[in-house]
Amino acid sequence: MHSSDRDRVVLAALVFAVLFSQVLLYPGVATLVAALGADATSSAFAATPLDASMWFLVSEFAAYVTFVGVWGVVSDATGRRTPFIVGSALAGAGGYAALAVVPTVGSISFGGVLLLRVVQGAMTIGAFSLTMTMLMDLEGGHGRNMGAAGIAIGLGAALGAPIGGQLTEVNPIAPLLVAAGLLVCVGLVVSFVEDRTPDERRSARALVDGIRRRPTLSIPFAFGFVDRLTAGFFALVGTLYFQEVFGLDAGTTGLMLACFFAPFALLQYPMGALSDRIGRTIPIVVGSLCYGGGILLVGAAPSVATAAIAMVGVGVLGALVAPATMALVTDLADESERGLAMAGFNLAGSLGFLGGFLLGGTVASTYGYGLAFLVVGGLEIAIAVVTVPVFLRLSLEPTDQVRSSDRGEA
Repeated sequence: MHSSDRDRVVLAALVFAVLFSQVLLYPGVATLVAALGADATSSAFAATPLDASMWFLVSEFAAYVTFVGVWGVVSDATGRRTPFIVGSALAGAGGYAALAVVPTVGSISFGGVLLLRVVQGAMTIGAFSLTMTMLMDLEGGHGRNMGAAGIAIGLGAALGAPIGGQLTEVNPIAPLLVAAGLLVCVGLVVSFVEDRTPDERRSARALVDGIRRRPTLSIPFAFGFVDRLTAGFFALVGTLYFQEVFGLDAGTTGLMLACFFAPFALLQYPMGALSDRIGRTIPIVVGSLCYGGGILLVGAAPSVATAAIAMVGVGVLGALVAPATMALVTDLADESERGLAMAGFNLAGSLGFLGGFLLGGTVASTYGYGLAFLVVGGLEIAIAVVTVPVFLRLSLEPTDQVRSSDRGEA
């Protein structure tokens, strides 16, 4: 096996581990926050189980938004990825472990729990984003590399949801302990992967200016934002929707989420390779239109069985969109700016997750689940329609011409 192929497998496994550790907490999030001291009488963030769950998830992604760019700039400026992944993974493991001991301490308020969650998120995003950047640095086709990242993300979510639900049934704290152990493994294993960061060193200002000179990066960033918004919506609102409307327990809810994440994961690599052959336009634009329609079908499903079938369809369409969108980031970014470009994509994605939690949670609690599904599915359709003219011009050009036109427009 060629070293790049071997490293692609290892790096994809590490991306899987980080995402898996994150998703473990989702199916039983309401039970977990209760175990961590969420109480309406003592915290304004815990007025209801939905509110407490929302703020627990939001605090992590707020940290993602704040710190993902820092990790990208530092990595590109120093020309190193590995030491920052090791440090962030081990520190993230410490954050999960600190959360796990909160119930035994007993004197930490829910506000303090949210602060720990912020620290854990600030560290974890470094391991996640920079490991994906190491995949960008590999040879072999951007679609293939991002397909490997996508299948890792999808498998992490597909397996994390049902396993997290089962762990929660055993003990609400168990997902935190498993997550901590996985991040320790990430910090140890990444040391054995060759660091292929480009040799060019640039200042933080030069890196940021370089990204600004590529306005077309806003296209994959925008799609990444809305795609992750739908994921955040399903992680929070979808979980509670299935439990409240269909009466599912945490374990069965995890299986329902897996109906989306299993096809989403398994089809990432072939869909990424497909986008290398046919271009990014059809997978992203057409896929997003159909993906939004699928979300509307999930919200309209009258039974568990039909909702599960709709979730499978949404998963297939998500697999069509995701690797092509990430590959487009690699197409457009200069190789010396990949860390910051992927950080920008993950920043947009983290903002999307936040939007999914906040927008979905607010609309669902105020107006009901039906309108929440309509709003989120409609946004996915709208972003595809609005960007069609620019996207068609962009994606029909060879990559080198796209970059040249980017510089000319700057």
